[in-house]
Amino acid sequence: MTALVRLTLLVALSSPFYASARAGAQTKSVDTVALHRTLDSLVHRFHGVLGYSINNLDTGERLAVRGDETFPTASLIKVAILVTVYDLAEKGMLSLDDPLTLLKIDQVPGSGVLQFMHPQMTLSVRDAAVLMSILSDNTATNLLLDKVVIRRVWQKMEALGLPHTKVHSKVFLRIASVAVDSSVKYGLGVTTPNEMARLFELMANGKAVTPKADSAMLDILANNQDMELMQRTVAGLAVPHKTGATDSVRTECALFRLQTRVVACALTKQNADTRWVVDNEAQLALGKIGEAILRTWPRRPERADDSR
Repeated sequence: MTALVRLTLLVALSSPFYASARAGAQTKSVDTVALHRTLDSLVHRFHGVLGYSINNLDTGERLAVRGDETFPTASLIKVAILVTVYDLAEKGMLSLDDPLTLLKIDQVPGSGVLQFMHPQMTLSVRDAAVLMSILSDNTATNLLLDKVVIRRVWQKMEALGLPHTKVHSKVFLRIASVAVDSSVKYGLGVTTPNEMARLFELMANGKAVTPKADSAMLDILANNQDMELMQRTVAGLAVPHKTGATDSVRTECALFRLQTRVVACALTKQNADTRWVVDNEAQLALGKIGEAILRTWPRRPERADDSR
């Protein structure tokens, strides 16, 4: 090593930039350890089965427990349907402006508003996709599944390398199931924490469909109205996310766009607390996961035009 190279290296190592980067790396490691401890504590205390997959897309940090275990999705599977709809639109097999006619036979209970609308009303494929995503509208979901066909959702997920992510039937219509045994075991859909996290990662990187389509889907998911799980302590941050719930299941996957992008998926099953209340144990646990993520990775600095 020449004297000039040694001098250059010494200057670089002593620079404020290098010291800051080194300190940041140390802090990041400590924070990740603390996050892991927090999450594992939640897993061990939970009265049921809790799995998670948390991936920082920009630093490469990944934490998972039961990441490859299959879980019921409840309405979280609607993200896979959304991606399939936009994929078919991109391929010209349907248009987001195509009209859908609501019939009385289409209306099913549970979440959403279309169950209360008058039959024969029309809405677009895009309208149904928005209602399915932000209100988890079950009737809108079924209208879209009629349009795209359930097996096409399977094909799209398999093409993305997500073979365990499947929708089984239309909502509240198990008679329409294309996989009866799995439908009985898992309900509406099935996935793993790692696969659902991967689906959100693909959208975040513009690789689920196309950058334009993925951006449009994330914009829709950022308006999701269910803020009772990971989002319960989040304020002032638009987080694309989707949740799901049955008596013994709570699920959510989200993209936290902080100074770095963090995908977090948490799924529960066999929950002892089956109450439909805001402070259900699973909802509180997922809320603590969201809170821990925000403690670990800093938000973007606020800008003067953020309020516009």
